[in-house]
Amino acid sequence: MQRTLSIVNLRAVRGNALKIKKLAGGANFYAVVKADAYGHGAEEVSRYIEDVADGFCVAITEEGIALRVAGVSKPVLVLTPPLDGYDVSRARAYNLTLTVNSVNTAALVGGAPCHIKVNTGMNRLGCDIHTLPDVLKALPRESVLGVYSHLYAPDNVAASASQLEIFRHAERMVKAVNPQAVAHISASGGLLRGGKYLADGVRCGILLYGYAPSGFKADGFERALRVYARRTQTTRFIGGGVGYNRADRGYGDLCAYRCGYADGFFRTVPLGEKTLCMDSFVSDGGGELVCVMDDADAYALRCGTISYEVLTGVTRRSERVYVR
Repeated sequence: MQRTLSIVNLRAVRGNALKIKKLAGGANFYAVVKADAYGHGAEEVSRYIEDVADGFCVAITEEGIALRVAGVSKPVLVLTPPLDGYDVSRARAYNLTLTVNSVNTAALVGGAPCHIKVNTGMNRLGCDIHTLPDVLKALPRESVLGVYSHLYAPDNVAASASQLEIFRHAERMVKAVNPQAVAHISASGGLLRGGKYLADGVRCGILLYGYAPSGFKADGFERALRVYARRTQTTRFIGGGVGYNRADRGYGDLCAYRCGYADGFFRTVPLGEKTLCMDSFVSDGGGELVCVMDDADAYALRCGTISYEVLTGVTRRSERVYVR
């Protein structure tokens, strides 16, 4: 097999899900499985924890459809508002819950089940608190199943408190229309902050896979992914270069491994000697299989990025093997 090998520990994911559920108290737990469950495989992850989660969140309609095709029956919230009628018709056909972020989107969804996204300070998606009444008027009350927002700096106490105050106002307005609507503002960081930030539900992604957002620690959570590369050749060093680099010392044997920047690793951050090539790297030693990523935080630090980007990139050409 020429692809990299991703070992996904579903037992670890399930253990993390149970811990999230416990920390959430009585609040609903929505497992965020967008971007193919952060590179862990959305269908397999969702099926394995469906009895623990109260629902799932995805980024786009097609991700939600994939869960339905895989047999997932719990509620699925699509976090990106629909951009056209095709998005809406597909979502309705597969019983997905849509996000409404404006009066125009409210008209577009045409009474389909939805959660209203309110901008409380992230300034990315969501209607303004002052336009929320107009959004509510544009929707049948029975279609409004929830209201949500997002903490832009959950590790910042003052910023989060300010957002929560605005969100509570929005929650009161929505629940005046539908008292059964679910209010949720917290992702993984908000869950770890706890208390009033739990609201009626929490949306957790990165914690589910064993990592914490900036400013928090994932104590008690288990990392669920390891990526391995296979050796393709062992070469006697004859002088010259190491990959696309001039050698600056002598070597004995060099091993080539089938893993490169086309697999989501960073070209300028070596896994072995010198820089990565598109599809391989060279090491001065190793076995038939070498682990090229088991700690996304550590690798992200070397790359000047975050674990989210690492996790969603390094499994793009992998063969996944699930440990149950």
